Amino acid sequence: MAIKLMYITNEPAIAHIAEESGVDRIFIDLEVRGKEERQGHLDSVKSHHTLEDISNIKGTLTTSELLVRANALYSRSQEEINEIVSRGADIVMLPMWSSIDDACRFRDYVGGRAKVLLLLETIPAEKCLDEVLAQEGFDEVLIGLNDLHLQYHQKFMFELLANGKVDEIMGKLKSKGKFCGFGGIASLNQGMISGKNILTEHYRLHSDMAILSRSFCDTSKITDIEQIKRIFTQGMKEIRDYEQTLTTQSAAFFEANHQEVIRKVREIVEK
Repeated sequence: MAIKLMYITNEPAIAHIAEESGVDRIFIDLEVRGKEERQGHLDSVKSHHTLEDISNIKGTLTTSELLVRANALYSRSQEEINEIVSRGADIVMLPMWSSIDDACRFRDYVGGRAKVLLLLETIPAEKCLDEVLAQEGFDEVLIGLNDLHLQYHQKFMFELLANGKVDEIMGKLKSKGKFCGFGGIASLNQGMISGKNILTEHYRLHSDMAILSRSFCDTSKITDIEQIKRIFTQGMKEIRDYEQTLTTQSAAFFEANHQEVIRKVREIVEK
């Protein structure tokens, strides 16, 4: 089964193109609280989306789900989540949680009106994951490699994939039957570690979802709408075609790819 792919945008025209090309989820990112302080030194996506964007994007979608990342819990979280849900979010994501109390409060704020997705990106969240998985009402978990690798004082986010940490967490999630995934992927032949290598790792770990990274189609640099259509159409076809080949590969193939990823990560870190 093909993994669910998500693309971050607040532009209706881009969301329509992404949906037409087969992107499963359009991702609105409201998280601003603390993000610049944590990731200001990284070349990571820092969105400036608004609540109004949820309504605008929702109106353009016919088949894709709408995913909204809220802010980490704060004094107005209940009000924010009510607004997110009322504007049409199908899935609401909680970032930077660190306790079972955080997770349960967020779940209760959503109140069954949308799917609950926990973004696991702190060490305390990882440590209390067993407690969280014993509770009801948590639909999905995505491992956030950007912030989690910073918490471990690592230099490169895919170190967590090379050192077995992602394997450990994914194994725990899959043993509980949880819909889950990690990080993102670029186009198959792009990225410091190629999208092909990373997509193969998703299949090795039985991942259910991934974010299409900014390098898949960077609309802050590419503005020609026809070029954007070509990138999405071609890029999504390449990914889906490669997924088909992965369904027939042997355990030895996946292990060889994993060892290649470890080698590439070590080279990048050493440089």
